[in-house]
Amino acid sequence: MSLGIGMVERYVLQRTMASLGAALAVLGSMVMLIAFVDIARNVGTRADINFFQLLYLTILQAPATILVLTPFIFLFGTLGAFVGLNRRSELIAMRAAGVSAWRFILPAAMAAFVMGVLTITLLNPLSTAMTAQYETTRDALMENYLKAAPKGTWLRQGDDKTQIVIRARARDQVDGSVRLRGVSLFVYTLNSKGVMDFSRRIEANEARLEPGFWRLIGVREATPGAGAIRSESLSIPSNLDDRTASERFNSPQAVALWRLPTTIARTEDAGFSATPFKLRYHQILATPLLFAAMSVLAAAFSLRLMRLGGLAALAGSGVALGFGFFFFNELCSALAKAEVLHPAVAAWTPPLVALLAGFTLLCYTEDG
Repeated sequence: MSLGIGMVERYVLQRTMASLGAALAVLGSMVMLIAFVDIARNVGTRADINFFQLLYLTILQAPATILVLTPFIFLFGTLGAFVGLNRRSELIAMRAAGVSAWRFILPAAMAAFVMGVLTITLLNPLSTAMTAQYETTRDALMENYLKAAPKGTWLRQGDDKTQIVIRARARDQVDGSVRLRGVSLFVYTLNSKGVMDFSRRIEANEARLEPGFWRLIGVREATPGAGAIRSESLSIPSNLDDRTASERFNSPQAVALWRLPTTIARTEDAGFSATPFKLRYHQILATPLLFAAMSVLAAAFSLRLMRLGGLAALAGSGVALGFGFFFFNELCSALAKAEVLHPAVAAWTPPLVALLAGFTLLCYTEDG
C-alpha cells in the first residue's frame, strides 16, 4: 500500500475537480441566462439599449451572483464526483483495500478551502469591481428614467463637533467626481451640553465633491431666526472622498474585501448603521470554511447512502440539503440585518453547522 499513498488522494481530487468544473459550467450558464432575461425586463424596458449593451450588463452582474451560489457548486460538484465513484464501484474497492474515508475526503476538503482563499483574495475584488461598474453603467443607461423616479439620495458626514446630513434629488459622476443635484444640507453642531443642535440649512442647485470639500453652486443659506442668504457658490469641508462617497451609494456587494473595514469605520463615524457591511465582511472571511464544509457534507452524505443504496435518494437528499442550507443562511442574514444577531454570528454559524454536521455523519459512517 505504500505505493498507493498519494495516488488515491490525487485520483479522487482529480475526479472532484472535474465534477466541480462541470457544476460551475452548468450553474454559470443558468445564471447568465436568468440574469440576461432579468436585465432585459428591468432595464431594457426602461432604457433604449441594444443587445450588446444587455450582454455587457449581464457579464458585469453574473460573477457576483455566481459567487453567492458557489457553495452549491461545491455541494453538487462533490456529490456528483462521489456518485460517479459509486457507480464505478471505485469507492467500494478503496474501502475493501483498507483505505479510510478520511483519506480521500480531507484532500478534497482542503482543496475547497484553498479555492475559498483564492476566491476572497482574487475573485472577490474582481467581482466587486464588476458589480460597481454594473451599477454605474445601469444608472447611466437609465438616467432619464431615474430622473423621473421619486427617489432621493442621502449622505452623512461629520466628526465629534459637527454633523451634516445631505439629501439630493439626483446624483451622478462627472470626470470621476461625485455630483449631486437638488441638494439640501442640514448642519448640526455640538452645544455646551454635549447635544447636537440644528444650526443652519443650506440649499444648492448642485454640489460637487472635491478633495477635502463640497463645492456648492446656486446656494441659499438659512439659519434659525434669520433670513436666507443667497450666493453663487460656497465651499463646505468634507471628510469624504469620491470612492468613499460612491461606496455609500453602492450595495455591500459592490465594496471589495480590503475596503470594507474602512467603509465600516466611516459609516459608523457618520452615524449610519454599518450592519450590512459588517455582515458582508464576515461572510467573505467565512467563505473558505464554507466551501470546505460543503465538500465534507456532500462526501459524508454520499458515503452514508452508498451503504444504504439508492443513488436517486442520494440526489434528492443533496438537493434538499442544498436548499435547506440556503434558507438557513438567508435566515441568519435576515436576523443580522434586523440586528437580532451579531453579524459575525450570522456569518459564521451556517458554515460551522454544516462542517460539524459533515464530520458527525462521517464519524458515524466511518467509525460506527
